[in-house]
Amino acid sequence: MISRRFCIAPMMDWTDRHDRVFLRKFSKQILLYTEMVTSAALQHGDANYLLKHNHEEHPVALQIGGSSLAELAYGAKLGEKAGFDEINLNVGCPSDRVKAGSFGACLMAKPKLVADCVDAMANAVEVPVTVKCRTGIDDLDSQSRLLEFIATVSSAGCRTFIIHARKAILSGLSPKENREIPPLHYGRVLSVKENFPELEIVINGGITTFSDANCFLRTVDGVMIGREAYQNPFFLAKVDEYFFNSPAIRKERAEYLEEYIPYIESELKKGTPLKHMTRHLLGLFKGQKGGKQFRRHLSENAHRENAGIEVIADALKFTA
Repeated sequence: MISRRFCIAPMMDWTDRHDRVFLRKFSKQILLYTEMVTSAALQHGDANYLLKHNHEEHPVALQIGGSSLAELAYGAKLGEKAGFDEINLNVGCPSDRVKAGSFGACLMAKPKLVADCVDAMANAVEVPVTVKCRTGIDDLDSQSRLLEFIATVSSAGCRTFIIHARKAILSGLSPKENREIPPLHYGRVLSVKENFPELEIVINGGITTFSDANCFLRTVDGVMIGREAYQNPFFLAKVDEYFFNSPAIRKERAEYLEEYIPYIESELKKGTPLKHMTRHLLGLFKGQKGGKQFRRHLSENAHRENAGIEVIADALKFTA
């Protein structure tokens, strides 16, 4: 049984397989999500590469973007076969590329199609199929429309909705701006839980403290953290203690990095460039003595040809 009490958001170019292994060092309980993978890429591209992940990542969910029922069902099957614990349908990404492909946030305007997508995926797999959406898009952002969307999609069997408490503006704003400019309306997400108490509702958007997370958990079933978890990963060190009643474990920041070293060494032997892994470490010493020098040393040296583990060892010297 997957717990979605505390989740890490799917973040393009950030939550790749290397980052997920690193984040797992901080918590055994959090649910991790992959970057969005399109159903078309799984159907026509290198699915083995796209679905590659490490056993250490579990529990981990695969997020898929698409609107073709056949492609989504096929992608869900591949995800289940690859070992993912959940398949999540992206109904929240606002990028132009996603919009042009008729999936992501624009599907908020087509609840029946989303319901059909969920039905096709759920019939193809045994693992849970969930939906991550917005509160609305453009002018289609009323509370009644959101409730109608949830009602329609849940009628197809979806029991879990992860709701980013912002609408998406599909014309005129970049994906980055869509994470910051539209105002947060937490009340709309809380209202979904009030109207559909039988559904599992996870709230996402602008949550950066344990205090905020605890407040939301009085009403909804889970919280999803995004940028704070990536840019300040040590933030996650006490999650298991605070949210899952696990025994307290006290470790220094450097200890978490040392636990990640064997993974880095194994990937280097496979030919993975060091920079693909060290880019996820830049926020580890955020606000700490030597943190800027640590980031600078990694940024300036990890990209060099044949860069090895010594780059990390040298960077750590600045934090001692």
